[in-house]
Amino acid sequence: MNSPAPADLVVLHLGLGSFHRAHQAVYLQALIDAGDTRWSISGANLRPDMAEVEAALRAQDGRYTLETVSPAGAYRYQRIEAIREVLPYDPSLAAVIARGADPRTRIVSFTVTEAGYYLDPHDRLDVAAPDLARDLDRAREGLAGSTIYGAVCAILRARRATDGGPVTLLNCDNLRHNGDRFQRGLSAFIEAAGETDLLAWAHAHTSTPNAMVDRITPRPPPELHQRVRAATGWDDAAPVTGESFIQWVIEDRFIHGRPAWEKVGVQLVDSVSPYEEAKIRILNASHSCIAWAGTLAGLNYIHEGTQDATIRRMAFDYVTDDVIPCLDRPGQPSPVDLPAYRDVVLERFGNPAIRDTNQRVAMDGFSKIPGFIAPTVRERLSRGEPIASVALLPALFLAFLQRWHQGTLPYAYQDQGMDEALAHAICAAADPVAALGADRGLWGDAAGDARLVDALRDADLRVQRFIAGARP
Repeated sequence: MNSPAPADLVVLHLGLGSFHRAHQAVYLQALIDAGDTRWSISGANLRPDMAEVEAALRAQDGRYTLETVSPAGAYRYQRIEAIREVLPYDPSLAAVIARGADPRTRIVSFTVTEAGYYLDPHDRLDVAAPDLARDLDRAREGLAGSTIYGAVCAILRARRATDGGPVTLLNCDNLRHNGDRFQRGLSAFIEAAGETDLLAWAHAHTSTPNAMVDRITPRPPPELHQRVRAATGWDDAAPVTGESFIQWVIEDRFIHGRPAWEKVGVQLVDSVSPYEEAKIRILNASHSCIAWAGTLAGLNYIHEGTQDATIRRMAFDYVTDDVIPCLDRPGQPSPVDLPAYRDVVLERFGNPAIRDTNQRVAMDGFSKIPGFIAPTVRERLSRGEPIASVALLPALFLAFLQRWHQGTLPYAYQDQGMDEALAHAICAAADPVAALGADRGLWGDAAGDARLVDALRDADLRVQRFIAGARP
């Protein structure tokens, strides 16, 4: 296995899943291909659930093949060699901590699901969450944990002890204001662990820029290995596939240097917020809409739902009627061409070659409604505006959740943010629509608002007609 060359500057990335390997690693590869070889990636996982991928990457010295497919069906294959080191998983995270403390490591980046931030409805760290509570106990003993906070706390502790210098902590995920929220969560974790000196050091020696990432990256299908071998001759045990579209927007707040990503298409900006809002509300929420509706219609893939005129109209109307008026207001224009972005997103979702599954996209609804959908609901209601189009999305989720409750979903549903007892209680309530609309974890201050419940009730009727085969 290769390791960073002595002169290399390092990005330590936590979470060697498909998305990182189809996105951040690709940008660094583009920089390397352009002749700038100063930086490399060391990759690691915080949990033992990717042993096969990790072993395959180690056997291939971190190299793998990226397949991309355009909406027109053009395939491209690229060898990615930016990951110079794959650290073996060990519950102690000893190798991860050592690499994170190395002065050559200038950036620690990570890909975390929304639920992996352990934030409660008031955006405070949920220290009672079992995984987090265990990590806090370990942190008090000076040990690493398996959550992002438990791991980064251990890295910073070691970096401070060895005078490793400042480091940027870079989020690569879909959480809104991810850098700011991670910084607050990390500070709360370190404080709860009783490490006052470390907290002061972290405030002075880290930066946490907000960032937005975008590339549809489905789980690698079983036939991908054969396609790669047929197209390239490479017998690759860890290929990844994704759409041809790619975007990365980062606030340029790096405390100790960064790769010259702006030379390879990364947008370095003062504020990521308008790009982030457009992506989260238009792309992410529409993606979930299509996945939930497609599942209810008996479809398996995102492109099938997108190509269904009724489902596509649900997503189109949601964006057009309710999202665009929130994001592009008189006196506060968006830097994004929102109608064009909507159309590009739907074109991307309709790409049949991606074969992204409804199962993958439908997951984590209890995090996606408060993160992707509720902000539009609250903004519209605060201005006395209708919410008929956006209300259809949680109504689809309720119908989807009812099938989970009844055990009739065609696949296993994963939701890190779901309290199963609460979810079953919503479904079993005498009035499930009202129970969904009253949940503060989903809606915050809008929970129980009569206008929300009425809109959900109307949307629920439209969803039932859709399920029955009529047009909503």
